[in-house]
Amino acid sequence: MNREGLVKTPERAAKAWQFLTSGYDQDPAQIIRSAVFEEEYDGMILVHNIEFYSLCEHHLLSFFGKAHIAYLPSGRIVGLSKLPRVVDALSRRLQVQERITKQIADVLEETLSPIGIAVQIEAAHLCMMIRGVEKQHSLTTTSAFRGVFTTDRVLLDSFFNGIRNGSTQRIDPQFQAL
Repeated sequence: MNREGLVKTPERAAKAWQFLTSGYDQDPAQIIRSAVFEEEYDGMILVHNIEFYSLCEHHLLSFFGKAHIAYLPSGRIVGLSKLPRVVDALSRRLQVQERITKQIADVLEETLSPIGIAVQIEAAHLCMMIRGVEKQHSLTTTSAFRGVFTTDRVLLDSFFNGIRNGSTQRIDPQFQAL
């Protein structure tokens, strides 16, 4: 315990845990509300490949991956940087992937009231990779859909194409792909 590399380990570990759980001190809804703008835009807004790191509440091991968020606005948009900030605020808590996926959709629904919301998260879980089943290449995918994303297959396909290819089809106000 007196080795040079270990002497300050408790202090460093405490600081690391403070950072890794700093999301409890942030209000995701307030993050969105800080940059809402009235704008008549009728296309899908997609921010994808948002990297995140979180801690599994079951084993206190990391899980990490990418979040993809899309919404179809109803007269209000949010500053683009706020979506990754919401992901960070929610992921810097003891979490499960299913909950964080739902929470992202919930905060967008609460703050923007968009016509539709789509959230997909793909993550690798150290609790599955380095212990238990030890499957290093497995990924878990979760999703939450609200509004027109639950009924309009063209819109949903555009979301998935945007994740895969980096672009979406333009959607007109009647939600038909152009």
